[in-house]
Amino acid sequence: MYLAEFLTVVLIHLLAVASPGPDFAVVVRESVTHGRRAGTWTALGVGTAIFLHVGYSLLGIGLIVSQSIVLFNALKWAAAAYLLYIGFKALRAQPAKPTEDNLHKEAGERTARGAFVSGFVTNGLNPKATLFFLSLFTVVINPHTPLAIQAGYGVYLAVATAAWFCMVALLFSHQRVRAGFARMGHWFDRTMGALLVAIGVKLALTEMR
Repeated sequence: MYLAEFLTVVLIHLLAVASPGPDFAVVVRESVTHGRRAGTWTALGVGTAIFLHVGYSLLGIGLIVSQSIVLFNALKWAAAAYLLYIGFKALRAQPAKPTEDNLHKEAGERTARGAFVSGFVTNGLNPKATLFFLSLFTVVINPHTPLAIQAGYGVYLAVATAAWFCMVALLFSHQRVRAGFARMGHWFDRTMGALLVAIGVKLALTEMR
């Protein structure tokens, strides 16, 4: 009975998650810089943050945020500040000798908790994610759909998001891929930093519509 609705949710989510954004940039940077373990934990952090969006969407809090300029701007500026912070940190990256030993050494410097928090905060503070899930649970999903079914959609969205970014982490943490990026040295980190700063600035200039 709800198959058509679920397939619509799946399609919309696929298009949204495949679109490069702050989540993608953070997972790629963690994977290339710190290795597969850090990239995977970052992906799990992003996926877990989906439960946050689903939770307030089901409770109707997302509607309140979308209607309040003050709350929306507070969330927007918090997210922009965080992206600018990690972006500027990456821009300050210094040249390093791209040896295999350095790759393994650097991979061990990132804790699972730090990587997880990075992914969770990046996704959790993204106001665009707030508006996406609000639209999903108010426009796409019928309000008469049982709460248990909607919660099931939420579980799928979280798991699918984590799985997608785990695949991204797997790809970009491959030894050959990391070695290739390492040969570009600190310029890769600076490029990713510039991308994160650009996303942060764009986010800061976003207006509620």
